[in-house]
Amino acid sequence: VQLQASGGGLVRAGGSLRLSCAASGRKFSMYTLAWFRQAPGMEREFVAAISWSDNTYYADSVKGRFTISRDNAKNTVYLQMNSLKPEDTAVYYCAAPLIGTLPSNLSNLKGYAYWGRGTLVTVSS
Repeated sequence: VQLQASGGGLVRAGGSLRLSCAASGRKFSMYTLAWFRQAPGMEREFVAAISWSDNTYYADSVKGRFTISRDNAKNTVYLQMNSLKPEDTAVYYCAAPLIGTLPSNLSNLKGYAYWGRGTLVTVSS
């Protein structure tokens, strides 16, 4: 599966953005999809994931502010980001593990076989 993230931009603190990740390939509905982010000089970190059965998982830092969802008819996964903070500034990436699998450690980058190009989110104070 090929992934392409979009929707990044510049927003003020407290604002909202919605990221999209479009996937090509077959059987999109059978994939777990995840969002990661990487701030300048920092390691890439887990943000959120949604399984093929629509179970959702979030990093503590975004819980209650971000919502991950998917539209299987459009082969797209979304990340709705509300109440944005300057510390949310990063390049956001979408990722997927092998079809039909859910990584035992969602935060481990090695659990993901497919990565898209990132989209930059900048939150000004």
